[in-house]
Amino acid sequence: MSPRFRLVFFVPPSAVSACKTAIFSAGAGRYPGQGNYTECCWTTPGTSQFRPGDAANPHIGKVGELETTEEVRVEALCASEDIARQAVEALKKAHPYEQPSYGVYRMENF
Repeated sequence: MSPRFRLVFFVPPSAVSACKTAIFSAGAGRYPGQGNYTECCWTTPGTSQFRPGDAANPHIGKVGELETTEEVRVEALCASEDIARQAVEALKKAHPYEQPSYGVYRMENF
């Protein structure tokens, strides 16, 4: 079995649907095998914190000021490294922030 990956990202509630559509179109969120589930993900609400620096062009907040905002954490399976890379590229295009916060984790099969 080839390695699988988990894409995790944070997004404002208003952009959750667009970002999920983008990563699903790139192949994320599919569980191969019996049933062939698609568009699978986990979402949880939370609060993020950041202070934009002098060179920032923030989507939310003002340069130099501490900002807290509601965001949604989204996690989705990527069945291969290629799908994970394609999903990240799709996420970057759909996400409203100049630099989306995301991580890609290799999953082990025990």
